[in-house]
Amino acid sequence: MSGYKVAKLEEIEEMGDGRCPWRPIRFHLGIQAFGINSWTARDAGDRLINEHSEEGESGDEELYVVLNGHATFEVGEDKVDAPEGTLVFVPTNTRRTAFAEEAGTTVLAIGAPPGEAYVAFGWELWAPALPYYQSGDYDKAIEVMAPIVEEHPEYTGLYFNLACLESLAGRPDDAIEHLGKAIEGSPRFKDMARSDTDFDPIRTDPRFEALVA
Repeated sequence: MSGYKVAKLEEIEEMGDGRCPWRPIRFHLGIQAFGINSWTARDAGDRLINEHSEEGESGDEELYVVLNGHATFEVGEDKVDAPEGTLVFVPTNTRRTAFAEEAGTTVLAIGAPPGEAYVAFGWELWAPALPYYQSGDYDKAIEVMAPIVEEHPEYTGLYFNLACLESLAGRPDDAIEHLGKAIEGSPRFKDMARSDTDFDPIRTDPRFEALVA
């Protein structure tokens, strides 16, 4: 038998994106059928899972597994106590977030869209550009992202993120081109572009309107 891989969680290098440190399990193992990553809190009270709702028809169902420690999830209007070993399943279009009750709490997140094939967007590779995006240095973020996109054209999510940066940096032609490539790879990006404020600078551009129509 060949083709399988084995890894211990602590062997996967942690990454940072402004939240708790996380490990890109899917990317590390080359998984294409579903998304899977883990987040580890440094301190009690740290937010483990960013607040989001996986909106749209192509949003992911997500299963969260508390591998160790103790977390509290907020799902919709409910609070869920989640000690070690707890599984929390959240469907699409449902708000969710989670906080660590203990330092070192680790949560595994597994997700894929219901009823359709999973498409790996490669958002894990966005991390190096995120600090520049957050500081408003969009030109530097583009400089960091462009070679990553060129090296990994299989990940359509990178085209979407690059288009966001280009829109904000005042590069409408590049933004339209890369958004088009993202939507060509997955129609999910139409819904995302319609509501993403990063595209406000080009929202009235007829080419943008045609892409998200």
